[in-house]
Amino acid sequence: MQNETSLGSAGHLSDAPTNGRPGGSPNGSDQGEPRAPRPRRANARFMLSHPLHILSLGFGSGLSPIAPGTFGTLFAWASFAAFSAQLTVIEWAVLIVGGFVAGIGICGFTANKLGIDDPSSIVWDEIVAFWLVLLMVTPATFTGQLWAFIIFRFFDMVKPPPIRYFDRRLKGGFGIMFDDLVAAFFTLLVIALWRMSV
Repeated sequence: MQNETSLGSAGHLSDAPTNGRPGGSPNGSDQGEPRAPRPRRANARFMLSHPLHILSLGFGSGLSPIAPGTFGTLFAWASFAAFSAQLTVIEWAVLIVGGFVAGIGICGFTANKLGIDDPSSIVWDEIVAFWLVLLMVTPATFTGQLWAFIIFRFFDMVKPPPIRYFDRRLKGGFGIMFDDLVAAFFTLLVIALWRMSV
């Protein structure tokens, strides 16, 4: 997942000026070269245009103009709390594994429609990864879950090595999903080391 910059506010994503000739080159000539699809704005209208966009944009949590990844992780936390009493550990594990596998296609589909490799508005990767963190740290107090949230957001936003390596090298839906899975792994590693030390 990219850093917290919102997709919709990136003014530099617009196409180069065409001197009044739609589809033409910046100098006014059209040499017939194929052009990359123009990046689209992730908004409510776009999200509702396809069911898969609703999932990949975290049911709207990824549309936040500020820190969409953080809001997506908050949605993951809230949904985990809402369904933790209804789902068993095995059912959560199946949901997380299925969510990761399906997320490769879901996030890749939405990213392709937006015309951006890894839009910050796509937060399904944060949701699945933080579900995994919460499942592995259960049982935990609210304070324990809050620390898990903070540590996960640190790794997902700062992307220290090797997370940065995977974020830059892996593309498509798999790349979107995998770097957050690595962030979840390091979050759990830090929590495990802390628990061993106390």
